[in-house]
Amino acid sequence: MRVGPSQDEIRRQNLGALLRHVHVHGATSRAELTTALGLNRSTIGALTTDLAAAGLVSEGAPKETGRAGRPSLVVRPESARVHAYAYSIEVDRLRAARVGLGGEVLDRRELERPRGLTAAEAAPLLAGAGKEMHQAVPADAICVGAGVAVCGMVRRDDGLVRLGPTTGWVDEPIGAAIGAELGPDLPVSVGNVADVAAFAEHARGAAAGCDNVIYLYGDVGVGAGIIAGGRRLTGHGGYGGEVGHMVVVRDGARCECGSRGCWETEIGEHGLLRAAGRSDARGRDALLAVFDAADRGDARAQTAVRQAGDWLGFGVANLVNIFNPEMVIFGGTMRDLYLAAAAQVRSRLNSIALPACLEHVRLRTPKLGDDAPLIGAAELAFERLLADPLDVG
Repeated sequence: MRVGPSQDEIRRQNLGALLRHVHVHGATSRAELTTALGLNRSTIGALTTDLAAAGLVSEGAPKETGRAGRPSLVVRPESARVHAYAYSIEVDRLRAARVGLGGEVLDRRELERPRGLTAAEAAPLLAGAGKEMHQAVPADAICVGAGVAVCGMVRRDDGLVRLGPTTGWVDEPIGAAIGAELGPDLPVSVGNVADVAAFAEHARGAAAGCDNVIYLYGDVGVGAGIIAGGRRLTGHGGYGGEVGHMVVVRDGARCECGSRGCWETEIGEHGLLRAAGRSDARGRDALLAVFDAADRGDARAQTAVRQAGDWLGFGVANLVNIFNPEMVIFGGTMRDLYLAAAAQVRSRLNSIALPACLEHVRLRTPKLGDDAPLIGAAELAFERLLADPLDVG
């Protein structure tokens, strides 16, 4: 009876670890990889040779060195050749990108999304954007799969959107719909937009090096991606992070989820526009117009922004007390609200959060900006490659 992993299993684990390091950190010398992975030089050499033979990395001399002696070879991800397709389904737009190994966005497309568009209607539009980008792909390119970010509660096992209140989706099989368009040879992974954006910012963005992070994402609704102990916290079925549906006002405004007084009714698009007297408007441009009006002295817009900022700080304080994060990142429309009402957010946070939880927390905007959901969706697709680099073809 065999005890412990076989030599082949160890080799595959080491290949995955090396490729993941280069994928996240970019060009890295063999000497640095030896230190980072705790492996000897000959093992690093053999692993990089295998990955280079598979077309996943390339090796070459460093561009410059100030040291005497023979420089260590540098291992680089084959970003232009090895790629994934990433799709982001948002309330008012559909976005598609081709993302190379190493997280580089190589190409992108954006389409307007009419509200009410079903999964069956969205899938061919997204796939069409992917096929258009594919025309410029080198003949020897390796596509590892596709990742999809969507606003809503996503069932981890098959990418079914159980509930997307802001998109009007109930039990929409977006994973299967896009998979049918792309064909059986291209695996499709689906995740909640806030969760995958947190994944991206943790890997290569503002939260790199932080093991406990909350990424707040706003579109029409509000959700959170949560990193706890360095791992994504998505719950039993993948439905975790629906912080926008914390009830903060008993018998408050009706939420699109069917409840009343949810947090997003106070800080989301509808609540802020209603408070600003612009209930007939919608979309991110309408929100930006409110923030601009507040900057120009419009009293009602200023009151709406202060009120929303106060509620934002209220909710963040509770999340800080529950999860004790090192960092809170504000993405999507939450970025716009945070920048417009930072004083209210910080004041409320300081007055409610427990001192022990508050003392190390940092408030930030996404380093990856609006690309965070796309890069995070691509990371879902890259996970299969990174788990076993020689088993993806």
